[in-house]
Amino acid sequence: MTLFTTEDSRDAPQILEQIRADDSFINRHLGPRDSEIDSMLGLLGYRSLDELIADTVPESIRLSDLNGLPTALSEEQLVKELREIAGRNKVFRSFIGLGYYDTITPSVIQRNILENPGWYTQYTPYQAEIAQGRLEALLNFQTMVANLTGLSLANASLLDEATAAAEAMHMCFAISRGKREGFFVAEDCHPQTIAVIETRAEPLGIDLRIGSVSTVDVSGEDLCGILLQYPTTDGRIEDYSELCARARQASVLVAVATDLLALTLLRPPGEFGADIAIGSSQRFGVPLGAGGPHAAFLATKDEYARRIPGRLVGVSKDADGNTAYRLAIQTREQHIRRDKATSNICTAQVLLAIMASMYAVYHGPEGLTRIANRVQGLTSLLAAGLRLLGHRLTEAPFFDTLHVMTSLEDGATIRRIAAERRMNIRGFDDGSLGISLDETTTEHDVCDLLSCFGSDASTTMEELAANTEGELPKQFRRKSKFLTHEVFYRYRSEHEILRYIHRLQAKDLSMTTSMIPLGSCTMKLNATTEMLPVTWREFGALHPFVPPEQAMGYQQLYSQIESWLSSLTGFAAVSLQPNSGAQGEYAGLLLIRAYHCSRGDKARDVCLIPVSAHGTNPASAVMAGFRVVVINCDDQGNVDLKDLQLKAEENRESLGALMVTYPSTHGVFEEGIQEICQIVHDNGGQVYMDGANMNAQVGLTSPASIGADVCHLNLHKTFCIPHGGGGPGMGPIGVAEHLAPYLPGHPLIATGGEEAMGPVSGAPYGSSSILSIPWSYIRMMGSCGLTKATQVAILNANYMAKRLSAHYEVLYTGVKGRVAHEFILDCQPFKNSAGIEVEDIAKRLMDYGFHAPTMSFPVVGTLMIEPTESESKEELDRLCEALILIREEIAAIEEGRADRNDNALKNAPHTACRIAADTWNHAYGREQAAFPAPWVKNHKFWPPVARIDNALGDRRLVCICPPIESYQKD
Repeated sequence: MTLFTTEDSRDAPQILEQIRADDSFINRHLGPRDSEIDSMLGLLGYRSLDELIADTVPESIRLSDLNGLPTALSEEQLVKELREIAGRNKVFRSFIGLGYYDTITPSVIQRNILENPGWYTQYTPYQAEIAQGRLEALLNFQTMVANLTGLSLANASLLDEATAAAEAMHMCFAISRGKREGFFVAEDCHPQTIAVIETRAEPLGIDLRIGSVSTVDVSGEDLCGILLQYPTTDGRIEDYSELCARARQASVLVAVATDLLALTLLRPPGEFGADIAIGSSQRFGVPLGAGGPHAAFLATKDEYARRIPGRLVGVSKDADGNTAYRLAIQTREQHIRRDKATSNICTAQVLLAIMASMYAVYHGPEGLTRIANRVQGLTSLLAAGLRLLGHRLTEAPFFDTLHVMTSLEDGATIRRIAAERRMNIRGFDDGSLGISLDETTTEHDVCDLLSCFGSDASTTMEELAANTEGELPKQFRRKSKFLTHEVFYRYRSEHEILRYIHRLQAKDLSMTTSMIPLGSCTMKLNATTEMLPVTWREFGALHPFVPPEQAMGYQQLYSQIESWLSSLTGFAAVSLQPNSGAQGEYAGLLLIRAYHCSRGDKARDVCLIPVSAHGTNPASAVMAGFRVVVINCDDQGNVDLKDLQLKAEENRESLGALMVTYPSTHGVFEEGIQEICQIVHDNGGQVYMDGANMNAQVGLTSPASIGADVCHLNLHKTFCIPHGGGGPGMGPIGVAEHLAPYLPGHPLIATGGEEAMGPVSGAPYGSSSILSIPWSYIRMMGSCGLTKATQVAILNANYMAKRLSAHYEVLYTGVKGRVAHEFILDCQPFKNSAGIEVEDIAKRLMDYGFHAPTMSFPVVGTLMIEPTESESKEELDRLCEALILIREEIAAIEEGRADRNDNALKNAPHTACRIAADTWNHAYGREQAAFPAPWVKNHKFWPPVARIDNALGDRRLVCICPPIESYQKD
């Protein structure tokens, strides 16, 4: 029987086409619709994206095709495939320790911060007036750390505990002004910490000494500092007060790596004489995530405020006299100090620091103490049980970690039995075992652990309790109070902390409000589907040092993303270890240094850096042991080839590297990039490409095509990891074949090349749990989608530049008048014509509902705009209209229609309190102040504070939460 006639079959292709059509993710990721793309191209005089790219990207470096990537998946298909990969990870109960602990993330924090785009899509709080919520949360973090460590000053987070320890060493060295080159590290610090410190010390010329604390002679050695672990890596609590006293007499600084939860019970480092305390806040509600991201901390004394690395949140006042928060003493940071900066740290771990601070707000001091007492109590029960079974433990007080003396054979057997019962415990090289308990440990877990050591389960908890040694010895007990500020007492019920979280969120402008058009920062869509896997337990609950066979899902993720990034860059190999862009720069330069040294070229220590380079570039070069030689730019903003040639030849015998950003920081595809690379190679150097502007390269060209040898990739820019209010970030490095052998290794997990240099991060694969985000982005976009995304990013930038060119001067363009994915508007003339600074424009944009573009970088008095590919044409037009209206406000001042001193720009931003005040003494109206454009009336973001007094904040440095009355009046 015939079911269909010949006439019916004519419609078969159309029916199949309808059936097979999918809802492609690229259509969700790209902002402009195809018809809008045609309209924008028409304004620019092009018929296709290919024509635009032909006039923008030099033909000599353009790729013909993008190979090596999988076919694009839909969002539903992606989730299914990633679920299968996640299922290959085996989540055992973790008792490994080593600074990483399982923890309970309060649901109210997970849902409303970690999974909330209102928190994870914010930018670094450089525009403080619209970042008050995040800054307050970070001030809470600093207060928490300072209180618990017993020191007066803490920063707003660092990358991880190991790099924080390296920063502490660098800080000690800087405080001694390089006059003391020795630094002592206690051998009972965590092994990954020691390894990262070793990596950092060598290029800086620091004489690192590792040994037993009992052997250190602070008076007889040329030491700038010492690092101690408290409690030690094997769990011992030692009394360091006498050593600290001797160190103080010898002017030797003492840094202590410590544990915040332990410090609720233990005497804090600041009270026994430490100058610096470092550690991780991970166990305060942040999932293990196979190593990260986690917020590290560094606390110190007030006298070292200008030496502390990373960011500091301080307290100042706004123009109306109200309390306001801001980033303090930024003059010490890399964007201003460059090669003389205190650190190269650019990305912190803001989102994770906020989670940890909210964990402390949620539990309060009594809650944290209860958790710590429970952990210490369970550890005491376990110790009693092990002793009853005849096992020998280290004879020292402990908090959460026990060191069990076993032979190699017995230790291996016990670990095998534990693994069969889905438990991981730590093994030492001598066969002894380490067991670390945490917030998630139960009495049942203690029984299971004892059974691995031979218990028949007949002993009760009551019997174990009767055999414990009781409280900590008196000399170790904490007597001082902590977390006494009302914020740590006020929000006990979930209702209250939920409201507190949302009140803070409402004070911050994020991507949920409007576009954040920062040049060189690529604030693009962080799709919800990409974010989902981050909180899956299969990714979040793994310890970074589990046996590889328990992390096969992660291993697949690592392997695939390394392969895809290699295809996108044209490089032979990739390391995922660097956990920020600045760490990627540092790691890439260390690779170059290792390569030169392996060839006997140890004298190649000059790094050429264009004057337009990112501020982190010079700081990273110095940290990697290079001397910086600056290269000029020409009038078009390109690297001055004559100056480059001259300085490359002058330094021919010592030339190690060139750091170059491509497209340039001025937003142009320089035509001479291959010649630039060739000049460096001809003079014996290697080319490091800063990957900050990779969003303009993907699918069109590559670092390898331009002639680079190594580059870092900001996964938090091009590949969609959210900025998280200033972190987390990731900066994997791609390298040419000759550099691959030196990729960073790790002391506990096999990574890196055949001649691997030391690690640059505490975890072997950096911030593993957020790698699922770029993996998902690449998997859903595919090669065609990624290429079109780059094309549209370039289109959006050129469209905006064209629209704004009639009102502002676009400072740099390519040879055919086109910009890359970003462009620079010159605002310097307004200073003379109207008394308007670029900062005034930035603040006025807040009244229009926008975050300002990048201000005064790389050129003073300018705005650098990067719209990205995921902003719609409507949003691009809205920002253009805002800038055009602001230009008209400037024109009113220039023409005398508005007062030069009392105008909407000088007084911006305008708060609701100002607008609603009974009096209004300005020469312009309230409506112009608060509702300068039609869309603002439909949805108004009110800046919570008026313009902040930065100078006051630096003069009167307050970086913890003091009572309100202490800073209401000068």
